[in-house]
Amino acid sequence: MPGSRADRPSGPAAPGRAAGADVERAATPPRRRRAAEGLSLHILPAAGTMVGICTTLIGLVKVVEDRIGPSHVDEYAGLAALLFLASALTSYLAMRGATGAEMGGRLERIADLCFVLGLISLSLIAVLFAYETI
Repeated sequence: MPGSRADRPSGPAAPGRAAGADVERAATPPRRRRAAEGLSLHILPAAGTMVGICTTLIGLVKVVEDRIGPSHVDEYAGLAALLFLASALTSYLAMRGATGAEMGGRLERIADLCFVLGLISLSLIAVLFAYETI
């Protein structure tokens, strides 16, 4: 029966993996293991999507600006898009790994911080725009 335990290779390690990989993973502390698995793999696509959402928001505001009057929402959304762009770029550089493990971890933290700041700013823009404050 395909996919059953009988079809899986038995032995200390599955093909293509080093025999000590499971032991090394078990010996690594959870915090370090989480960083090694790469938060950047999740930040990069989400940040890219958020840049697209900010761009869409800017376009929609420009379309309806003649009906609702001038607002600064498009400018603030542009600044939020820059935060998401910074997050995407630092996340990409962290994944490339050319700068070393320590610098990669620092870049990943910067990407995370920029992403969270972008989310907070976009949420504030939405709330203030809804209440016609900006």
